Amino acid sequence: MSDTASNGATDDAQADAAVLESLRLADSSLPVGTDSVSYGLEAFVAADRVADADDLAALLETYLRRQLGPGDLVALRAAHAAARDASDGRDEAALTRVCQADRRLNATTLPAEFRESATRTGGRLLSLQRELRADPFVEAYARAVEDGETPGAYPVVLGVVTARTGVGERRACLVACQEFVTALAGAAQRLLQLGHTDVQRVVTECQPAMAAAVADSADRSLDEMTPFAPLVEMRSAAHERADRRLFLS
Repeated sequence: MSDTASNGATDDAQADAAVLESLRLADSSLPVGTDSVSYGLEAFVAADRVADADDLAALLETYLRRQLGPGDLVALRAAHAAARDASDGRDEAALTRVCQADRRLNATTLPAEFRESATRTGGRLLSLQRELRADPFVEAYARAVEDGETPGAYPVVLGVVTARTGVGERRACLVACQEFVTALAGAAQRLLQLGHTDVQRVVTECQPAMAAAVADSADRSLDEMTPFAPLVEMRSAAHERADRRLFLS
């Protein structure tokens, strides 16, 4: 085999591995606990603000455009860039950049339930990744989370994990959007008794909003992280005080 053919085969194998990794991370069966959160959706349903698939699609578009795009995805991109540039687990400068993104996201996430859900699911994803692959930089970041130096929010953990496994930054953002929409659609299926076809229709209808959220995050710095969804935040605060809850958030 010529060097050119060999290099081509290697590139194909790396590209395939990245695609497969992104599919694994977007899988709703990933055991990180996202199936136990509704990010305020339960409160919207309880208040009769979301009653059917159309209402759900409209709310999810708001989440994507007003919260994920200018918030979670900005932090994910910053963490991805830092982890991608890291030489090894001793790269303190890269780790500092990841922690800055982590703390900034935590500071701009107002609902306490959202912060708690993000750190809980982020911790599970980080633990899972450590079990699957040995990576000195992931280990260094995990130690920082364990020592309380940084929160370990899910979008930031996802940025680190995807960067270290060869998943591109834009694809990682799409993974985050797909995972988020799928998780909330699954929650809605239980809350509203939606059929499987309705759920898939909602996920499909949200695809343009996913792409828009990813595009919106592309040119934002951490200082320009400005999620703004006040009604979502109000419903989340109401959910925190609810007497009965099916979901943690």
